[in-house]
Amino acid sequence: MSPAAAHAAPAAEPKTGARLVVEALECEGVRHIFGYPGGAIMPVYDALPGSKLEHILVRHEQAAALSADAYGRVTGQPGVCIATSGPGATNLITGIANAFLDSVPMVAITGQVASPLIGTDAFQEVDIFGITLPIVKHSYIVRSTADIPRIFAEAFHIARSGRPGPVLIDLPKDVVMLAAAPAPFEPFVEEECPIDEGGIERANALIAEARAPVLYFGGGIAIARAERALRDFSERTGMPSVATLKGLGGVPTDTPSFLGMLGMHGMRAANVAIDNCDLLICVGARFDDRATGKLDTFAPRAKVIHIDRDPAEIGKLRRAEVGMCGDLSQILDRLTALPEAEPWKEQCAAQKALWAMSYDAPGSGIYAPALLKQLSEEAGDNAIFTCDVGQHQMWVAQHCRFTRPQAHLTSAGLGTMGYGVPAGVGALLAEPEATVITVSGDGSIMMNIHELATIRRYRLPLKILLLDNSQLGMVRQWQELFFNENFSEIDLADNPDFAEVARAFGIEAFTIDHRSQVSAAIERLLKTDGPILCHVRIDPRENVWPLVPPNSSNVQMMEKSR
Repeated sequence: MSPAAAHAAPAAEPKTGARLVVEALECEGVRHIFGYPGGAIMPVYDALPGSKLEHILVRHEQAAALSADAYGRVTGQPGVCIATSGPGATNLITGIANAFLDSVPMVAITGQVASPLIGTDAFQEVDIFGITLPIVKHSYIVRSTADIPRIFAEAFHIARSGRPGPVLIDLPKDVVMLAAAPAPFEPFVEEECPIDEGGIERANALIAEARAPVLYFGGGIAIARAERALRDFSERTGMPSVATLKGLGGVPTDTPSFLGMLGMHGMRAANVAIDNCDLLICVGARFDDRATGKLDTFAPRAKVIHIDRDPAEIGKLRRAEVGMCGDLSQILDRLTALPEAEPWKEQCAAQKALWAMSYDAPGSGIYAPALLKQLSEEAGDNAIFTCDVGQHQMWVAQHCRFTRPQAHLTSAGLGTMGYGVPAGVGALLAEPEATVITVSGDGSIMMNIHELATIRRYRLPLKILLLDNSQLGMVRQWQELFFNENFSEIDLADNPDFAEVARAFGIEAFTIDHRSQVSAAIERLLKTDGPILCHVRIDPRENVWPLVPPNSSNVQMMEKSR
């Protein structure tokens, strides 16, 4: 029976609210939920045993939300996290915000004090509904037990439809303890967005007359599952393409016409192509400041075709000659005009070769970009990289090979340190056959290092590559370049022995610090059956290059001095 049919014919006999919650999740096809129990949510936990749901007990509620986030990115369906009232609910906030800024489908379920106590400053009472209003797509406080099936069905529909995002459901304790017959409701149907025929005609005309077009795509490709249409369009036109951080993998990164990531830490060939193009076709991207640099210097000579699922993005930051909202695949399939741009394609290919990354770093120490390049090549197409935030995040984006966007999970909009390990948990449960690799830094991993216990409990074969420069590396780099080397509060020289820490959690671990150890370390990392952590000591002075300084044009890139 489909979820819609199940909603249309709910059981008539009275059931407790907690039982209705569990059945509503089962009707939505939910297999895993990530959570941590407590007082107000305890009735729901009481109803979990014997259900079809597998609950993953994390060691901090933030990890529940971040794991659900990754689960949603990989599956395309809402990830589910659950916590109790008060501190349990507030600990979800960072993960909810992370999903909101990266448009990830999620349903966050929180316990709440009993209805008569709401507003009395009761024990573990916070207004999580009000606190999360700016970072959710929608939110509910359930007032009637009978409404639980309808509210859950609506919440899942909202979370995954249109531009996806997180939805909060707050459950007062008395509501889930009372019994009631569920109220009938109509199934929710996705509204079709009609294609703008006039926009298609104008877009095809602009493509046909373009002599220097660039395809610029972002995270909307993965959200819409529009990879096939994007790749067909790219192959059909042959035009050079660039990606945002979240767009990586929309077309395979080793595609000859793909110039790389654009923006602050993008490839020079990508940024120069944008600067010189006469037509910019933006698909599923939003002209974010990290991608555009100084906005009024971005693609200064280009006409713009902007295609997005969210009408609010069209014209928000850059006026488009043609703006189209709707199904990305349907629109891309209708763009059939071909540009006459052979000299431009050859020019971009030459620039890509000229400014290709070099991996012949001097010395015997481990050069992180070379390590990551080799790791991603040997991991193959079945790999999923989950990444924390910092220098290692940018090195992964610059140097790893991706053949699908679901293979690169990163906190792009919020930049959440501590994302990588919980995201690895979520990715492994969403796609158990994948080789899931978390790349973290010595700063980021400490944010959620307790989740090593979760990995151990569920025997999840997560591969963790920990790049340790004993610094908050990205902050140190900015202080070096833009704050007169006033190194303030970035020293992490008192880090623990991370391999020993991992072993204390029951995780296999080892440390390397010499270039000659890299190949054997990668082989061990990838061939170990269970979870394993490879602790890599790298030069604390190494920076991420190239770099666009703040408030600068993307072509004003700083390079590593030779």
